[in-house]
Amino acid sequence: MEEKIFLLYTDNPAQTKRLGAFLGEAGRSGIVVCLEGELGAGKTTLTQGMAAFLHCNSASSPTFNLMNVYEGDVSIYHFDLYRLNSEDDLYEIGFYEYVQENGEIIIIEWPDRFSDALPEDNLYIRMCEQKDGRRKITVTLNGMKYQKQYEELKYLCQSLR
Repeated sequence: MEEKIFLLYTDNPAQTKRLGAFLGEAGRSGIVVCLEGELGAGKTTLTQGMAAFLHCNSASSPTFNLMNVYEGDVSIYHFDLYRLNSEDDLYEIGFYEYVQENGEIIIIEWPDRFSDALPEDNLYIRMCEQKDGRRKITVTLNGMKYQKQYEELKYLCQSLR
């Protein structure tokens, strides 16, 4: 199977939010999105763009809540795995029940902390801040369930290049 991956850059927070809006448009029928990146890489900014596009309440980093729910055109469940210590913590917050749902958008920040617990099918986005302030963003399709969403996102992102 051919690996599905594309690379793009955003020059500023407004472009990162626009990418989030594109992700919201492509994922409105349901999707699992894994967001990897250091602190300040733009994960929350991307999520805010997605939430705004889907008319959700204001998105923020869920670090202290572990999970936030944004209600709008589609429900967004936003997990932050950074402060979790073990897979038992995933059970305690109901992680596995949420990621099995269909029709919602699931966002998982810091997915690399529990890579074995991730759903096999996901859109994996790595964000890296460059020295010039731009964001290098790598989008990888894992599994085939979100093939349509991946292709739509890739098409929409052509205007960011």
